[in-house]
Amino acid sequence: MNPHAAQPSSVKALVQSLWTNRSLILQMANREVIGRYRGSAMGLLWSFLNPVFMLMVYTYFFAVVFKSKWGDGAGSDSKTQFAVILFVGMIVHSLFAEVISRAPSLILGNANYVKKVVFPIEILPVISVGAALFHSAISLLVLIIAFVIFNGFVHPSVLLLPLVFLPFIILITGVAWILASLGIYVRDLAQTINVFVTVLMFLSPVFYSISSVPVRLQTLIYINPLTFIIEQSREVLIWGNMPNFLGLLAYMLVACAVASLGFFWFQKTRKGFADVI
Repeated sequence: MNPHAAQPSSVKALVQSLWTNRSLILQMANREVIGRYRGSAMGLLWSFLNPVFMLMVYTYFFAVVFKSKWGDGAGSDSKTQFAVILFVGMIVHSLFAEVISRAPSLILGNANYVKKVVFPIEILPVISVGAALFHSAISLLVLIIAFVIFNGFVHPSVLLLPLVFLPFIILITGVAWILASLGIYVRDLAQTINVFVTVLMFLSPVFYSISSVPVRLQTLIYINPLTFIIEQSREVLIWGNMPNFLGLLAYMLVACAVASLGFFWFQKTRKGFADVI
């Protein structure tokens, strides 16, 4: 494969690449997850213990020490802990942060795939998303178990959570394609993106409800792409309500547009990767 050759960048090429390389994506995502814990005594068990420990810390400090309440307390009974509601926002942000923070260095960290090996490098961001999804799924499992312990039941609407996350996954994959390409040409991007991710956490309703934000600033919170997903995740997980299907449809359309644009950008700029690396 000539690294300088033009590569197909259409939506059809995107779907075809994902389908053709589906087994490779799963294998490499699995290897990435296992590799993260290689050498540790408890291995993959850490992927379960980490969110357990974090939830315990949140529960102790926010529910016991600070005695925090969510918003004005409306819609929440006494058994629903502030930490559980907060943890939903943390899971969504962590998924976003893990993918976006790694994206600028993905190609640089796999330079051998660009120069020496016949490898579909366009799947590298997808592999990164897959590995991040594994850890998010484990965290969600811990959250659901905690919710059952605190409340004695789980809402049937939790089954709709994949529907809520799907457009978000598509969106961050598109952004990862763009950042993975830009990270080759703008090396400072890897440093600045970490600051952006941290700022975005405080501009998202992770630690607070939107109702507690001054009205004049709520527009800033709503245009944040994490806000809608965090709110809809809480609707189906915590409050037991149906998601905003119309809103999810609109989000999906935007996410598909971003993913298509991201793939197009990646394929058009990859011709220069070998020269820059």
